[in-house]
Amino acid sequence: MKKIIIYGGKKLHGNINVSGSKNSSLAILASSILFEKKVVLKNVPIVEDIKTMIKLLIYLGKNIKIKRNIIEITNSKKFGKSFIAPYDLVKTMRAGILVLGPLISKFKKAKVSLPGGCAIGARPIDLHLKFLQSIGVKTYIDKGYVISKLNNIKKKNIYRFKKISVGATVNSILASCLISNKIILSNIAIEPEIIDLIKFLKKAGLKIKFLGKRKIEIQGKKNLNQISYDIMPDRIEAGTYMIASAVTNSKLTIKKLNINHVQNTINYLLKANIKVKKINKNSVQIIPGKIKSVSFKTSPYPGFASDMQAQFMSLMNFANGTSKIKEEIFENRFLHVSELNRMGADISIMKNVATIKGIQKLKAAEVMATDLRASVSLVLAGLATRGKTVINRIYHLERGYENLVYKLKNCGAKIKKINV
Repeated sequence: MKKIIIYGGKKLHGNINVSGSKNSSLAILASSILFEKKVVLKNVPIVEDIKTMIKLLIYLGKNIKIKRNIIEITNSKKFGKSFIAPYDLVKTMRAGILVLGPLISKFKKAKVSLPGGCAIGARPIDLHLKFLQSIGVKTYIDKGYVISKLNNIKKKNIYRFKKISVGATVNSILASCLISNKIILSNIAIEPEIIDLIKFLKKAGLKIKFLGKRKIEIQGKKNLNQISYDIMPDRIEAGTYMIASAVTNSKLTIKKLNINHVQNTINYLLKANIKVKKINKNSVQIIPGKIKSVSFKTSPYPGFASDMQAQFMSLMNFANGTSKIKEEIFENRFLHVSELNRMGADISIMKNVATIKGIQKLKAAEVMATDLRASVSLVLAGLATRGKTVINRIYHLERGYENLVYKLKNCGAKIKKINV
């Protein structure tokens, strides 16, 4: 088992480069199932979720070459002989379900294990399946697997999601790519990772156009073109390091980000009296101040990202005043609260609202990571707290943050990862 040990209370300095987006990479890697020709992806973060997706693609018959952050994908002779995404390969990540759509689109059938990942709520896949059923896919669940088969594609399909869902939007787009009929999707998620996937597919020759803010039209085609593509920066990682700067009262320059993607986080940092100075279109400097309490609720993009909620909660522990955070995306995403309270935080929960009374100082303690973003919220708390903080069960952290310990250590943090 791996642990992270932090001797906190130290100021950080220097620069941090943001890695490529994990969530964008996962969706685009899943889309490679659609291709007969070579796919080259650049700026891919080599984290555990990516490694798991690569293993899954190899199992399905893809040849994968990795050189630093560049992944080259081609077909082996085995490609097309298996349509199964087994439990052992998807049990650790939610994104495993994203191969369902492209398998249906490419081979008209699929058998995909129900996904795993973080324990932050049920996250059912009914929204995924209802779209597939709307285009003529027969699906049923047997022994933990979604078994699907496309028989007769409906000639005209206009589908509206009852609820905005990133995963269902991705799967529905990928399921539509090689279907010759025109498909219109409305009430879709418009997170930057969705836009990145659409840009990638358009570059590969697919006709997709927006008919409105949350409405797209897809005209499928038989084959997609060979492509080389740069993955967008990870907006959640960028926001996390901005808060690392603020919570340690340090000046840090965050580089290789997309400012537009993190504008919401920047807006709330400004409300919290943290200045954000734009250096250029891809870099900002964080200038800390006396932290003020800020209240907010999570919501689909362009609202406040649920993936930034835990990190911002860590910041609010050091604020002057009381703040409230309402979680409206996932029903079980306050698992980090009990661990922050172990460090002396004063946080209470009523249904889906957390109330944080700023106490300005926490106490170092041994804590347990419960999910990906909860893990990094404990790292942030440890960086800001004098003494020795030990974070257990960090495999969640390794699923989504590339070289986090190295990047923080390079900026002056006293932090290390150990095997026990």
